Amino acid sequence: MFLVDTSVWIDYFKGGEKSKLQNYFIEQGLVYINDIILTELIPGLIHHKKVELKDGLYALDILELDIYWDGIIELQIGNFKNGLNKMGISDLIIAQQCLDYNIELWSLD
Repeated sequence: MFLVDTSVWIDYFKGGEKSKLQNYFIEQGLVYINDIILTELIPGLIHHKKVELKDGLYALDILELDIYWDGIIELQIGNFKNGLNKMGISDLIIAQQCLDYNIELWSLD
């Protein structure tokens, strides 16, 4: 099971090198999305009149966000300790969600 991040979806929409693999994962029901990723993708799809892609994203299993702020803070503290101080809050929430659901994150960033 994978939570597929925005960067992977953008690559997929452009027919990137991992597109066939992603198609397989989608067909097998192994792909999840969340409201943060939808929020990053949907406006561009609507702007470019890609209604079928928008509808396809909404057809996927959407993981409900239950933000654990103390966990987000701990992740950010760990990042700072390791010199990773440019990770945004949305990425931290996505990472925390993967930990909470015990699933892998598929990202190109």
